[in-house]
Amino acid sequence: MAQQAKMRIMKPSDLDAIVRIDEQTSRQNRREYYERKLAVLLDKLHTINSSLVAEIDGKVVGFIMGDIYFGEFGIPETSATIDTLGVDPALQHHGIASDLMDQFIMNMKVAGVNKIYTLVNWEDFGLERFFSRHKFVPSKRINLELTLP
Repeated sequence: MAQQAKMRIMKPSDLDAIVRIDEQTSRQNRREYYERKLAVLLDKLHTINSSLVAEIDGKVVGFIMGDIYFGEFGIPETSATIDTLGVDPALQHHGIASDLMDQFIMNMKVAGVNKIYTLVNWEDFGLERFFSRHKFVPSKRINLELTLP
């Protein structure tokens, strides 16, 4: 990659680029999901916008979406979650996801966050290794699920 990606806060006009990147990596169009997600994340009355995009030459090439929580789920400390991370497939393995993660972590420290949580599919070894390289460890909290008939 010739140029370093620039990190910035996510904005509504990033929707098309986010959908494009996600569609290339997930092989499904989840525009409605991202429209709802962005509406919540960018609602200044209800949340602090902690989501970021990476740009090269003004083009969005990656994103990280997360939330800050102030006592939800019975967790007394200020915490954050990362729920979506995406990088243009043509630019994967160039450090963009790591740059996004590093900036997200730095922003969370400034916001007073004590812990960052995320979920990784049990069989997604690549994603687990990525988070492990960024010092994420298994949580002492148990993720529970119920499969409905």
